[in-house]
Amino acid sequence: MLFSHVVQASETVRATRSRKTKIATFAELLTAAAPDELVPVVAWASGELRQGRIGAGWRTLAAVDTTPAPVATLTVSAVDSALTELGETSGTGSTARRKALLATLWTAATADEQAFLLRLLTGELRQGALTAIVMEAVAVAADVPADLVRRAYMLSGRLPVTAIAALTGGVAALAEFRLEVGRPIQPMLASPGATLDEALTEFDGDVSVEIKMDGARIQVHRDGPRVWVFTRTLRDITASVPELVELVAGLDCTSVVLDGETLALTDAGRPRPFQETMSRFAEVSSTRELLLHPYFFDCLHLDGVDLLDAPLSERRAALTKVAAAQSIPALIRPDEEAAAEYFDGALAAGHEGVMIKSLSAPYAAGRRGRSWQKIKPTHTLDLLVLGAEWGYGRRTGYLSNLHLGARDPETGEPVMVGKTFKGLTDALLHWQTAEFPRHERARDEQTVYLWPELVVEIALDGVQVSPRYPGGVALRFARVVRYRPDKEPREADTIDAVRALLP
Repeated sequence: MLFSHVVQASETVRATRSRKTKIATFAELLTAAAPDELVPVVAWASGELRQGRIGAGWRTLAAVDTTPAPVATLTVSAVDSALTELGETSGTGSTARRKALLATLWTAATADEQAFLLRLLTGELRQGALTAIVMEAVAVAADVPADLVRRAYMLSGRLPVTAIAALTGGVAALAEFRLEVGRPIQPMLASPGATLDEALTEFDGDVSVEIKMDGARIQVHRDGPRVWVFTRTLRDITASVPELVELVAGLDCTSVVLDGETLALTDAGRPRPFQETMSRFAEVSSTRELLLHPYFFDCLHLDGVDLLDAPLSERRAALTKVAAAQSIPALIRPDEEAAAEYFDGALAAGHEGVMIKSLSAPYAAGRRGRSWQKIKPTHTLDLLVLGAEWGYGRRTGYLSNLHLGARDPETGEPVMVGKTFKGLTDALLHWQTAEFPRHERARDEQTVYLWPELVVEIALDGVQVSPRYPGGVALRFARVVRYRPDKEPREADTIDAVRALLP
């Protein structure tokens, strides 16, 4: 397949807001791709590189100055091979070698192909082609149920692998995917709940009430003596958290997969700021003296038995059996008075609130549903930063007033719901002003507009109907709580979640 076919499909997807057109365009592209081309094609459609980082930053790419090829001749395989070679280039002379490889690739590319490569390699390939859309396209191209594709992806964590299975083996190949100890799966996600009483009523009291900790999500796997620790984005951080590895290795079991949170505590036993916990996940400089404590709330596998499809009541029993001392305490089927007392106790201990979970629900990997609801004293939403306005007064020279958006669940595009500069500390103002230009898509005299890549947690007093914004709703008294580097844009709350807060 010519690389230009991928570029053309990308342009078609970028130019439309129609989810149906996006899916059809990528389905046609996948159908035309050869089996050995599917991995790079699926990765590129999702705006990613299968090679990961290749050591070519914006400055290096911007310095490539070659005349575009007049005719498209590059193939998918040729581009993929060139990117692989770039990623493998290291050591003495690697900078010059990398520049030479880029020049060769750019010379063979047309102007449109060069533009696509630049956006792809700098992480700016924003075309509304979210993972969900590519999964739907895989289902259409393979003529298989979309639910099967979604489940296989959640279990594999790798969309190209899922696509190859669907397109070459159909339903039978997708059904072969199982939870594999040592390979992370997409985590189950919670929806914002309105009130404690409403959540209890929705599930008729058949719930587990658990502390909502202000920690970092982790997924730990153990197979015999070997232990892995993954973040919510499935990044392997095993080497950075030896204390968690040691603890899991000492559990009384042969194999296990646990879902939970980890956080650092003060000497008084209260949670340290979220950013301090996240500092332990850094690839380069971990603060090893800051001890992390695990708090597990789910068991997905125990001693050869997969529990994903088991109700939470069974999974909690397995969790208690293997890691009772490291589990988040749960209040099972409480009455309203007991639940309210538990909620107040969680807040008094410095935690965010509570989780209300249906005891009959299975583990919906990678899905955000109503069977898990987070209840906090104030409403919070995880929103996308769409832009920022230059400040005035003491904020002159800093990017300040944030433009905030929620996700459209149909198209994946952001929908603006409000602005705020409240809650921004001096440290955040400095950070935003330095960081936002890296995500810039356009600017005018007053505003820097960003690609929807950064997730920020916003506290608010509620929402109101408003014709001012395209979603028909606006945030009330919004203020910044913190940025969420542990969350991907696709994990931001949807416009439906915002509208659900209307009185």
